[in-house]
Amino acid sequence: MRLLNFLKNPTIAAALAGITGIVFGLVVLGWGLLPVEWKDASPDILAENYRVEYMRMTIDSFGLNHDADLALARWDTLGNNAASAYKIVFNNPGKQNPGDVFAFAALIESKRGSIAAMLEANGQAIATPDTGGAPTSNPNIKWILIGAALLVLGAVAFFVVRPLIFGKKLTPEDFSPARQAQELNRAVEKTDFGKMGLQDPITRTMTTYVLGDDLYDESFSIDSAAGEFLGEYGVGISEAVGVGEPKKVTAIEIWLFDKNDIKTATKVLMSPHAFSDVNIRGRLEAKGELVQLQPQAQIILETATLQLLATVVDLEYGSGAMPQDSYFERITLELAIWPK
Repeated sequence: MRLLNFLKNPTIAAALAGITGIVFGLVVLGWGLLPVEWKDASPDILAENYRVEYMRMTIDSFGLNHDADLALARWDTLGNNAASAYKIVFNNPGKQNPGDVFAFAALIESKRGSIAAMLEANGQAIATPDTGGAPTSNPNIKWILIGAALLVLGAVAFFVVRPLIFGKKLTPEDFSPARQAQELNRAVEKTDFGKMGLQDPITRTMTTYVLGDDLYDESFSIDSAAGEFLGEYGVGISEAVGVGEPKKVTAIEIWLFDKNDIKTATKVLMSPHAFSDVNIRGRLEAKGELVQLQPQAQIILETATLQLLATVVDLEYGSGAMPQDSYFERITLELAIWPK
């Protein structure tokens, strides 16, 4: 009877009803009988700090296994948040390998487009915290300053102490066009010649020109399975347009030397602008057969005993004040050699 009188008090009854509802709804139903289950959720719904961690793991994975398809798929799962997550990692690399971060960006920009353009299109530039006019004595400011100091110390340790410990100091050459080309060569997928009905070549090479590599000139030896020297092949800059630095390369040449042939086979690969320019064609005709470059095109060179197949794996033209499709921003070729 005393309990019933106690419950007749509206305040007490409301409090007990609220507690009972919370316990039953949250504990019994929410956690026990009907818990929320997440399955196959996309990483793009994660909070920002977890999206950034996902991006860091994606970059680390790509640095280890160089699986371009897997890296691109993981980038795509972050949707419109991918570019902003990458920018946070780029600005605060922490323990990331700078070479891996840069190589990952090179892959994305070669296959998905400019990361800067994505950020601008999505309006996702990283914003600074808004204190709302709070006094400087706000305790949040203290933690922000402590966090900033730790980031600075971490950056110093990564870029100064770590290279010294491991015996290598990072230099500008680590981020040069030639280094970019090396990373792109590692990331690109090689052709499966078996699906084309061809035997495996006796040798093949991925080679990439990147705008700014004014000394681009590569050559490779051709040896038989027994180690016998058969010849050489290579690629280099043939013609540039405009003035100033870096060179605006409008044509490159590939060549094949056969020790059993007195003549070296050469073809000049030209941008559409160069191919249509009478003066440029006149200067280059003496070097070899002129070919207008097309994406995924295949060019064949032959000598007495050797055959070279050059495949245009990746091709991007520069933009700006120069005529359209007049010079290369980037071009990747796969050069494969077979005996005739």
